[in-house]
This record gives sequence, C-alpha cells and structure tokens, in this order.
Amino acid sequence: MLDKFILLVEDNPDDEALTLRALKKNNISNEVHVARDGVEALDFLFCREAHADRNSASQPQLILLDLKLPRMDGLEVLKEIRANPLTKLLPVVILTTSNEDCDVIGSYELGANSFIRKPVDFDQFMDAVRQLGLYWLVLNESGDRR
Repeated sequence: MLDKFILLVEDNPDDEALTLRALKKNNISNEVHVARDGVEALDFLFCREAHADRNSASQPQLILLDLKLPRMDGLEVLKEIRANPLTKLLPVVILTTSNEDCDVIGSYELGANSFIRKPVDFDQFMDAVRQLGLYWLVLNESGDRR
C-alpha cells in the first residue's frame, strides 16, 4: 500500500524529471506515482484498467496536476476528481506552464486548491516546490480522514 504519496500528472518527460529532481533536492521523500495523461490519472485514482488491483482506500496526499495533457486535459480530470466522493476532498495543485487567465479561473471554479505556474528558472522552481511541499505535505490538515 502506498502511504502519503504524491500523484504527479505530467506528460512532458523533462517537466516530470525536473519536478522529481526538485522534490528530491528539497528532501520531500514521499513516494511519487506518475500518470502521463488524464485518463491514466483517473484510472489510477479510481482503480480501473491497469490499476484495477490497487486499493482504492490508498489515495494520494497531494495531486500535482498539469493542465495541457493528452487524451483528457487537466480541467476535465479535476472535474472528475471533484465529482467523485472517493476523491472530492483530495488536495489538487495545478502545476502548469499555462499563462491563460481562463485556466486559472477554470481551475478554481472546478475546485483546485492552488494554481502554480511553473517557473522557467530552475532555482525559482526549486523554491516553489520547497514551499509547495512544506505547505501541502507538512502543514496542511487534510479533509480526508479515512
């Protein structure tokens, strides 16, 4: 069973590697499960298809969700997460390169807990991940008490 893990939903291998590196360098030792598109993320969360044998009671402590994803975009994924009683309380942080106001507004309208634009500079990204980890993985009290 995965305990206090992070679900990273990211289709770009470079951004995935950068995020994993930033987590490691900031001593965030939570296991990270990576889904490379929106459908795979929902299959993982709802224990479908390749993840059918996964325990649905074991849910991520944090979901880092990119918006620009193949097969199903991040806003659609967020909508599905919030519509399901099993996942509706999970913290979802949008982590994206999008600069579009409609993405920020749409994310919050659909129930995102936070919206972070990926900084282009690695040092800025490292700092953003450090703060994200400190808040969401250490300080924040989860609404999911299962």
